[in-house]
Amino acid sequence: MSRRKRIGIMGGTFNPVHMVHLILAENAYRTWQLDEIMMLPNGDPPHKTDIKITPAADRLAMLKLAVKDIPYFRVSEMEVNRQGYSYSSVTLEELKKNHPDTDYYFIMGADSVFQIETWHDPATVMADCIILAATRDHTPAEKLRAQIDYLKEKYKADIRLLDIPDLELSSSEIRKRVSGHQPIRFMVPDAVLEYIEDHQLYLH
Repeated sequence: MSRRKRIGIMGGTFNPVHMVHLILAENAYRTWQLDEIMMLPNGDPPHKTDIKITPAADRLAMLKLAVKDIPYFRVSEMEVNRQGYSYSSVTLEELKKNHPDTDYYFIMGADSVFQIETWHDPATVMADCIILAATRDHTPAEKLRAQIDYLKEKYKADIRLLDIPDLELSSSEIRKRVSGHQPIRFMVPDAVLEYIEDHQLYLH
């Protein structure tokens, strides 16, 4: 009997993709012996209404450049191509329906473990995937463990911890640095840096 396929899901706006995204995905791939990492950029994320989102075509192009030489990373356009808001619950239901032989590992930051009940249909999200929560030194361990125990009790959630280097870097910081004409080399892959410069993104 062959084992079920294991696919990690790394969602986000990727505005732009940066090195910590890739390090987190790589750690999940190695730690949980996944077959593949699906990079899943949002189309129209419902929780980002107060932020100007770079067009999906640019975010998608940068993500493809970032992972083009990594054979086990794949970029999915599922949510980009979906009309209206992008909901993780809808995506997971669609994936489970089309690939019943696959287990999905949803990679998220520890902060999302505290926010997940505010997501659209959180019960479906927690029923349809294994959650890999990335821990950092600044996340209080006892508080996180208590929240995981609560979600396991209420939703029967399968939540596992994923250790990552405590690297502080965010897409918003990169956008701010670009608009302030500060260097971002080594914060993003070289191909992404060239794309940002060539298309004059994040200058305003």
